[in-house]
Amino acid sequence: MNSDTSSKLFPVSWDQFHRDSKALAWRLADKGSWSAIIAVTRGGLVPAAIVARELNVRVIETVCLSSYSTENLRGEIKVLKKISENLLKDGNIHFGSVLCIDDLVDTGATMEVVKKMIPDAHVATVYAKPEGLDNVDTYITEVSQDTWIYFPWDTELQFVPPINPEGV
Repeated sequence: MNSDTSSKLFPVSWDQFHRDSKALAWRLADKGSWSAIIAVTRGGLVPAAIVARELNVRVIETVCLSSYSTENLRGEIKVLKKISENLLKDGNIHFGSVLCIDDLVDTGATMEVVKKMIPDAHVATVYAKPEGLDNVDTYITEVSQDTWIYFPWDTELQFVPPINPEGV
């Protein structure tokens, strides 16, 4: 599925994404004490930064994966950068206290790859689709599988003419 074939479009503003990411932090605050965050790039970078600030988590790592082509079509999951061996071997990091954060869980295929790398991590996303729910522990908003989310970094402000063109 891509933005051209999705039957529903869900544009998210920076303000809304910040509010939803902060709501994710509130929900996670009651679930434990977190020692580290692994952000799934690129979409997980912004919510990971917001959650890290809100929960005072200072250790932030990335795992870099690619699952979409330039045509926004889902393809094979490619691991571009693994989780740092230093983090995985750090005696101060308890894997049950590690958050893995992404913007969205769609089919769950990306999170399946990440969960193999760090199986005890708590997976949190801002948005979730039904096919991916088995691969996420905490999320804020569920959207239908046929919805394409336009994140704020995918869009820009532009003039939209009124319905009545004489109103310009």
